[in-house]
Amino acid sequence: MASKTTLTVKSLKTLGARPLAELLMEISKGDAAIKRRLRLALAAKEGPQELAHQVRKRLREIARSGSYVDSTGRKALVADLDNQRRAIVGDIANGSPADALELMWQFLGLAGSIYERCDDSSGVLGDLFASAREQIGNIAEAAAPDPISLADRMFLALQDNGYGEYDGLIGELAPAMGAVGLDHLKSLFSDLSLEQPTTQSGGSWRELTVRIALQDIADTQGDVDGFIAQQSERGATMPGVAAGIAMRLLTAGRAQEALAALDAVKLDGPRSISLQLESARVLVLEALVQPEEAQLVRWSAFERSLNAEFLREYLKRLPDFDDVEVEDRALDYVLEYENVHSALHFLVSWPALDRVAQIVVARFEAIDGNFYELLSPAADKLEMKYPLAATLLHRAQVDFTLNKARASRYRHAARHLTQCKYLASSISDFDRFPTHATYLANLRSAHARKSSFWLNM
Repeated sequence: MASKTTLTVKSLKTLGARPLAELLMEISKGDAAIKRRLRLALAAKEGPQELAHQVRKRLREIARSGSYVDSTGRKALVADLDNQRRAIVGDIANGSPADALELMWQFLGLAGSIYERCDDSSGVLGDLFASAREQIGNIAEAAAPDPISLADRMFLALQDNGYGEYDGLIGELAPAMGAVGLDHLKSLFSDLSLEQPTTQSGGSWRELTVRIALQDIADTQGDVDGFIAQQSERGATMPGVAAGIAMRLLTAGRAQEALAALDAVKLDGPRSISLQLESARVLVLEALVQPEEAQLVRWSAFERSLNAEFLREYLKRLPDFDDVEVEDRALDYVLEYENVHSALHFLVSWPALDRVAQIVVARFEAIDGNFYELLSPAADKLEMKYPLAATLLHRAQVDFTLNKARASRYRHAARHLTQCKYLASSISDFDRFPTHATYLANLRSAHARKSSFWLNM
């Protein structure tokens, strides 16, 4: 049974309204964030219009601020913005969708000024504005604005999209714009493409803006040819673009044209082949009822990239019992793959721990102990059945840490060395590698002065 002093909604209710109110007033002294939360709560009690008024006022205050926001202030700013967004998509949207739509435009309009004065290397602000973009569509449908006016606003917004804050918004607002609004928006961008730019750089930016917008409109309208028309002759031969064209043609039931689009790709060599391109080719070949050719692409893609999904799809289509033999052949191929870390990642994920142990012992000298995200969990999985291989992965991480004097990792390296000691009793044959006692003695000799490491032991 929970203590009566445990903080829960039920326990706090026992304090009564006045003591709680006094406590909140005391807590909010000197804390602007809490005060704003309380004002929003009070405004919500008054109704959506009052809440909208408070949010509108706060968004204007944020827009007027020009001070730089450091890493300490960023957390508070993100929390503040998220509170405003929640109020918009919650009580305001439920009670007054027209106000919510206007506020969401105002919210998205803050992005440019905020990015200019706040570092977003963590991507938190980007995620916040992305959430707003994803929610504006439902709000717009509920608000049912004039489709022409909505398209006009969309047109203006996309011309001031320096930070990508309006990316993807055409698709989100398409249901609210409807056919009339989309046609109007398409006409606006088509006219813009004909205007003479004032500068060369302005022309490049305008051309890119127009092209992306017309692509999005074409996608929204299911106009494959409209999408293709926005690609340059050179662009259509680039792997990513060609794959996108092919998938749109395939969806439209034009598989033969999709294959032609893929065949037109200009490659600089095997390394320029993308998984996206190969995935598209497999789907197109299957649609054209060319299963053997599709299998060849799957196997080639697996050999080139060690992509497990291609191998799984390849094996699924083999006759009974053939899949076991081919799987063994594929795993043997992985053992010799040029990049030992890619091979390890594949074998650990597949999983094929026996092959993991093989490759660790055979190619230990090529393993980089800096790849702790891969080596540490791999070692954990190997410990029970393959203690030598597990030990070698632990040693690789210890060696890297001490050789590079990465003091921040000493604690972890000490744990790896302790695991080596624990596993030593399970290893009857260390193969060509030194026993634990010899390895430890060598470490002490080579790194005797790294006292901060040995203190962790």
